[in-house]
Amino acid sequence: MSPLPAAVPTPAKPCLLVLDTATEVVHLALVQGDQVQALAVGGGAQASSTTLPALQKLVADAGLSWSQLDAIAFGRGPGAFTGLRTACSLAQGLALAADCPVISLDTLMAVAEDARQSDPAAWSEGDILWVAQDARMGEFYVAAYRWQGTHWQAETEPSLWALGVPRDRWAGGAADENAPLRVAGNALLAHPAAFEGLTQMTWPQAAPRGAALAALARQAWARGELLDAALALPLYVRDKVAQTTAERLAAKRL
Repeated sequence: MSPLPAAVPTPAKPCLLVLDTATEVVHLALVQGDQVQALAVGGGAQASSTTLPALQKLVADAGLSWSQLDAIAFGRGPGAFTGLRTACSLAQGLALAADCPVISLDTLMAVAEDARQSDPAAWSEGDILWVAQDARMGEFYVAAYRWQGTHWQAETEPSLWALGVPRDRWAGGAADENAPLRVAGNALLAHPAAFEGLTQMTWPQAAPRGAALAALARQAWARGELLDAALALPLYVRDKVAQTTAERLAAKRL
């Protein structure tokens, strides 16, 4: 993805509208300088009908007009196929209407940031966190991130794992034997048996919440990672988005 030309102004304290529709809950935020207003609404099949009114409410309640937004940040995934399409289309449309750029965010990194925000004392520079989100069909969306003291750095890119991969990969513990194996994400709740006996520190309730998305959006803005609205594209790591009837019946028999 090509960034916008360097001539685009970047105020130090931007006004950013942020959305992520990759999961069963739509997470939103409005960033105004140092202030963050976060909101969560129904996702899944409701995402296309609930997200825009909620975004309009965030902007209206803040007394802003769309033209006052400096950028629209969106979670590109990985996540639900329809949800990612919703996020990208909304980000594109709103950015075009507001005549502003977009910021593309890693949904799994937002889960990592939410875990850190929920337990800030648990983190030291260099710590690695695995994020595992339920992808249904007996699979997870997985990536690893290293905490750099002020921000996250991707250690592994998002990928798709089958249920048995965590045990195959982590049976010996963390790569650093002196560090606990840390895992965050809803896959811990959706498929607990896949992680049983492997993890030492977990954040099963971590999600791409508004405050976490806001933190990533601010950091991306400061780095100048602004894109033309036409480049609001999803991150797909799965080609197949549904099971056949036979596959669903076979899965129930396991």
